[in-house]
Amino acid sequence: MGLEARCEASLGLRRSPGRAQLETAELIFRGAFRVQVPLPEIQSLNVNGDRLIVRWPGGTLTLALGAAPATRWAEKIRRPPSRIDKLGVKPTSRAAVVGELDPSFLAELTARAAAVTRGPPGAAVDLIFYAVGVGADLGRVRALARRLEPDGALWIVRPKGRAGADEGVGEAEVRAAGRGAGLVDVKVAAFSATHTADKFVIPLGARRAVKPTTGTARSPRARRSTSAPARTPRRRAPARARGG
Repeated sequence: MGLEARCEASLGLRRSPGRAQLETAELIFRGAFRVQVPLPEIQSLNVNGDRLIVRWPGGTLTLALGAAPATRWAEKIRRPPSRIDKLGVKPTSRAAVVGELDPSFLAELTARAAAVTRGPPGAAVDLIFYAVGVGADLGRVRALARRLEPDGALWIVRPKGRAGADEGVGEAEVRAAGRGAGLVDVKVAAFSATHTADKFVIPLGARRAVKPTTGTARSPRARRSTSAPARTPRRRAPARARGG
């Protein structure tokens, strides 16, 4: 979910300043003590003033976040975004899927996006989801980057952790491939229990200007000539014959 804040935390008799993070699957606090609360294990969740109070089998964790942040964090925990939301898929999105991805994801994508292409797209699209399994797969990143709309995104989906590193598609290799293609990495999302997705976009300074279509252009008015119209020479009446 990507929320992070400096705060004061208490767990039982322990209290400490530190940093709290709200991730996709867990709530984490790091300070004089460290706590990881799996979101599915939360038994109750409340906001009391500026404090977020979380009860789970490991105890009761209280985070002094501030009134507005505490309410926001509680809402995020109660109503976590779906996978398709986290990946930025909109009803207007044109997407392409390259490689083998979870059939459940394909169903979610098809239900949300305006159009979905299987395989490398022939024209520019808003989103590309590229599944990589071995290091050689990263050789296609540059070509796929050329198929993005200026404000589009390439998601590289790789095996999590050690599994990806062992196959040459770990975090470092994937980032190097994206940057080598002229992209910048801006986000990491949990794609599934076994895979992670890294988001790459075109740098702002490299995006070409795109003019929106506003409808049929009006025909320009005909310019008036600034020169005087040519005069038609008058014809003289024939001279009368003079009498002798």
